[in-house]
Amino acid sequence: MTYSDLTNDKILQELRRDGRLPNTELAARVGLSPSACLRRVQELERRGIIMGYRVVISPQARGAGFTAYVTVGLSRHSTEAQKAFERLCIAAPAVRECHNITGTVEYLLRVELVDLAAYKQFHADVLGNFPWIATMTTHVVMDSPKDERA
Repeated sequence: MTYSDLTNDKILQELRRDGRLPNTELAARVGLSPSACLRRVQELERRGIIMGYRVVISPQARGAGFTAYVTVGLSRHSTEAQKAFERLCIAAPAVRECHNITGTVEYLLRVELVDLAAYKQFHADVLGNFPWIATMTTHVVMDSPKDERA
């Protein structure tokens, strides 16, 4: 599914900056009439290139002043173990992202909590109680000079 068209690229770039941009302003920025711009946006949505629009809430407003990336290696490499771990992550509000990755471990998590003490409890009570975790490495985020997640 490609969208390789300079005008579509401009539309996506503008919407990435501000998903609430009114169509008339978006059209002006990309050099299209409002109706042509709306047709293109709708086509990008229909083709699944634009998958949705989100509100980005600051972690501090959610009470999450602590962010860490955690790599997790499982001791069992079965579908059952992976699905069970994924269910655990889906059920845990502190786990904001869970990615099944290649390499020396199976998962990369982005975890957000209030502070280090809350992470310590999450580490022990949630991750620590999962029976098939072989390794866990925590990388604490000190600063995020670039973060384009939306």
